Amino acid sequence: MTASRDDLRPLPALAHDVAGDAGAPAVLLLHAGVADHRMWDAVAPALAHAFRVIRPDLRGYGDSPLLVDGTEYTNAGDLADLLDELGVADAVVVGASFGGKVALELATAHPGRVRELVLLCPAAPGVPDTAASDAFDEEEARLLGAGDVEGAVRLNVTTWLGPDADDAARQALTVMQRRAFEVQLAADAAASAAGLPEPGPRPVEIDLGAVHVPTVVVEGAHDMDQLRACARHVAASVPGAELSVLDWAGHLPVLERPDAMRALLLDVLRDDPTVHAP
Repeated sequence: MTASRDDLRPLPALAHDVAGDAGAPAVLLLHAGVADHRMWDAVAPALAHAFRVIRPDLRGYGDSPLLVDGTEYTNAGDLADLLDELGVADAVVVGASFGGKVALELATAHPGRVRELVLLCPAAPGVPDTAASDAFDEEEARLLGAGDVEGAVRLNVTTWLGPDADDAARQALTVMQRRAFEVQLAADAAASAAGLPEPGPRPVEIDLGAVHVPTVVVEGAHDMDQLRACARHVAASVPGAELSVLDWAGHLPVLERPDAMRALLLDVLRDDPTVHAP
């Protein structure tokens, strides 16, 4: 029998970084699926002057290992537990890519914990794959199947960073993606050796129409077509959501132009939330 996180022992807490005044409004920064909490390094200090900034590593990334004992969990449940641990009732949730999808899972499963959403090139359910996304998935699977982890890292860096990314951004993403592969492949091997299912979170069904918090969606003009469609789908489906298209951005604008994204985030977070309300 597979253990459920809802009825057995508490799970190990997510590794996380916290900065800012404990009494300030909380901002939860959720990283992309090719990164970890370090992707926010260039913007978090500026946000921490006015907000309590929380940067977790989701399980399988950075310093948060995957569970390999068969215990079930959800990313949304992990985040709700982390907010409980920190004494945070609710937060503005900023999610990049996969982190944007996790933010929507949190808003669906624990709506009272989310005060506002800022979704940067989010992944989302209900959007068909494209020739480009299929080709990427097939090439990544081929490289990993051949044991060429460094090749898979390079593929991700080349695919997901836009034209404005500098060498420092490419190196930072290389380090984070390599770490994610190390953590995930080690967990897969351990689970396989123990005869257990492949580790990973239990999915949470997202109902975009039931998300009733102020929501800002960012789309990168140089992002993959499937991810651009995801951003537009979310913006069209969440009541009252605003869509902003960055003509210079690829999939990871926080890494590509941190100064511009620092200004954008401060502008959104300091704005009167009723401006964005449904």
